[in-house]
Amino acid sequence: MKKILLAAVVAAVGASSASAAGPADVTVRVEGTNDTLLARSAVHTTTTPVVKDGNPDHSCTGTSVAGALELATSGNWSGTWFDGFGYSVEVILGESHAFGSGQFWGEFVNGAAGGGACPDELAEGDEVLLAPEPESGAGDNPMYLQAPATAQKGAPFNVTVTEKVTTFDSSPPYASHTVIQPVQGATVGGATTDANGVAAITLDVTTGLRATHAGNIRTATETVCVHDGDDGGCGTTKPGTPAPPCVHDGDDGRCGTLDRKATYGFITSIKEHQHFRKGHGPRNLKGTSDPDPSGLKDVQLRLTKMARGLRCSTFSDTKLGFARMKRCGARRGRWFSIGSKADWSYLLPKALGRGRYVLDLKTIDGAGNEDAKLARTRNRVVFFVGQ
Repeated sequence: MKKILLAAVVAAVGASSASAAGPADVTVRVEGTNDTLLARSAVHTTTTPVVKDGNPDHSCTGTSVAGALELATSGNWSGTWFDGFGYSVEVILGESHAFGSGQFWGEFVNGAAGGGACPDELAEGDEVLLAPEPESGAGDNPMYLQAPATAQKGAPFNVTVTEKVTTFDSSPPYASHTVIQPVQGATVGGATTDANGVAAITLDVTTGLRATHAGNIRTATETVCVHDGDDGGCGTTKPGTPAPPCVHDGDDGRCGTLDRKATYGFITSIKEHQHFRKGHGPRNLKGTSDPDPSGLKDVQLRLTKMARGLRCSTFSDTKLGFARMKRCGARRGRWFSIGSKADWSYLLPKALGRGRYVLDLKTIDGAGNEDAKLARTRNRVVFFVGQ
């Protein structure tokens, strides 16, 4: 039995006992038949369940591979629900590989063959890869490219190409074993790797490198910044160039000053007083924050709704829906955390229905300063659906 199909069997056996993990920062990459469909993309998983066929009983956790894929592709994937297993992955970003077609979407977590988009829960720093796998014969193993971040113009440097190979025991509990080994004959940067998976590369300009090899899944693209000694490129410094003066604003945390200023946050996915047609309410909330010397500690949202008849409610991230409010007013709504990424996004369980909404954003930097003063068009927007 092929390694990935066997992994799916193991996942189906244990799917009912799998427990959801907490939200985490992970990456997702999708390699298509002919090229990369989704370059390595960082996402912060959420507790929002993933429902692809409209049936709320058919849901995967937002912290699973399915949840990460939903965020990374903005929902542009589909599959069939199977009881005890969850959704199969059949179409991603317009490329289809359904079972019975000769290929299927293979799933890998940290290079090891996965057990299904729904059963596989993700932890901090996990890397998800999806790529076409043949239904018969040997499976394709994912490759990985190790290359320096910088290189001297015209000077050769070495890169290394490896693959991760997962095998399973032939009897229950079907324990998996993943090993890393060099790839000989891989093509990268116009060179070919030797028996140790090593190739010598020479570059004249900054280049994105990736390795390919028949019978393997291509690597992610790794960028090598090329400089000419001390030309000022790639972090080098030209001789005699004075260091730029440190500029601060008295209490912004720069140049050794005490940080007493909050970092500004911005809502970017919805405009002030924007009107959405009924049935076309927003679902994916997005925004960004200015850089801060102390970093970003927390990003929080507050979403309140007023429907016909002055029925007011606030969104609850634990109930994944709106909860009735005794009194109207956005300031009486409930704040909830969505992580600590400067470029943030939050996927609601479903598109917002008819009503008047107020979306508020609050950022807290590493020094504990809160951007709590709400300013229309920046970190507060009022918008309407179906009105």
